[in-house]
Amino acid sequence: MEFLPVWPLEYNVQIAFGVLLFAGVLGGYLAHRISWLPSITGFMAVGLLIGPSGINLVTHEALDLARAVIDISLGLILYRLGLSLDLRAMSHDPRLLVTSLLESGTTFLATFAVLVWLDLPPLLAGLAAAIVISSSPAILIHVAHEVGAAGPVTERTKELVALNNLFSFFAFSALLPAGHLAAAADWATALFQPLYQLFGSLLVAVLVALLLVQTARRTRGASQYRMALIIGALMLGIGIAKALGLSALFVPLALGVVVRTLEGRETLSDVEFGEAFELFFIVLFVYAGAKIHVAELATLGGVTIALVGARIGAKWLTVYGMTRWQGATPPQSAATGLLLIPMAGLAIGLAQTADSLFALEAAQLNAIVLASVAILETIGPPIAAYAFHLAGETGKLGAGKVARLED
Repeated sequence: MEFLPVWPLEYNVQIAFGVLLFAGVLGGYLAHRISWLPSITGFMAVGLLIGPSGINLVTHEALDLARAVIDISLGLILYRLGLSLDLRAMSHDPRLLVTSLLESGTTFLATFAVLVWLDLPPLLAGLAAAIVISSSPAILIHVAHEVGAAGPVTERTKELVALNNLFSFFAFSALLPAGHLAAAADWATALFQPLYQLFGSLLVAVLVALLLVQTARRTRGASQYRMALIIGALMLGIGIAKALGLSALFVPLALGVVVRTLEGRETLSDVEFGEAFELFFIVLFVYAGAKIHVAELATLGGVTIALVGARIGAKWLTVYGMTRWQGATPPQSAATGLLLIPMAGLAIGLAQTADSLFALEAAQLNAIVLASVAILETIGPPIAAYAFHLAGETGKLGAGKVARLED
């Protein structure tokens, strides 16, 4: 009977999304039973369990199908992070920019030196060092929401994360010509592809931001449509980026920055994403857990631990010293440095970009970056939760885990 389905059933996007979401809810629920454990850890643990390194309920093919949903999730998170950065306001307080430049530069130099010392080729060491400048906006935003964090440390850290993601993308783009030449590409490709990707992505972000801001101003009286406008603009920007071969990660981040800078204190920057936004966080972190390769962690253990250690040390020491010099208290400075430790989405995206441009040369780079992300995503949520408590900014939004458990 030809009308019956073929068994076993093949995954499609909807099944992959549903499995990741259901598994994530169960992982988050179990994490909620342990008061000190962030729900992100539960999402990732259940992802590892059901993924290829676990029982293989979610296969590599299913994860590939879910990639479109993950791109949307990362786009929303990066856009929301970009909203924390007002370039006009930052021009009146250059200390933020100086702190971020020093932190990003120190992280690059420290990790590059360690990787070269471990006999990695200078090009791969440079690309890896550029990638690990970035910090995870998803972990920062989600844990801040979960513990109800608000205050100067929370806001300052969002700005620093937005900046170091920008600097990571810039440093990575600056090294791409050397990568192309190592892969035997011609000079025109080596020179113009990175420029095309950088400035093309920025141009798309600016044009979509202008469209979004102008439309929001002309429909100011219909506030019920603001979220639809934002989602539509994000999907448009990401879609154009993919169609033109640009960065689907840089466009939403730059879009958020441009919207905040153009708009100032107007309505778009204050839109609450609501509980629906939680769906994308859950799927993103279950996906991240499922992508962890235990075998790679074992094989690259020494290099990965050295890279992670150098990155943590460079970020924490630089930020602690700079914020103390600027007048922050020791707990505030320590907390700010700790909140920059998690690393996730942008790092994975940049590693995959390198893999798509020069796969043979980037295979080792991919393995090292993904192994580092696995460690930092695992330890990142508990560290972030502790950092918010250390800064004394938890419970300020009335959304902490304890309150939910008591309900």
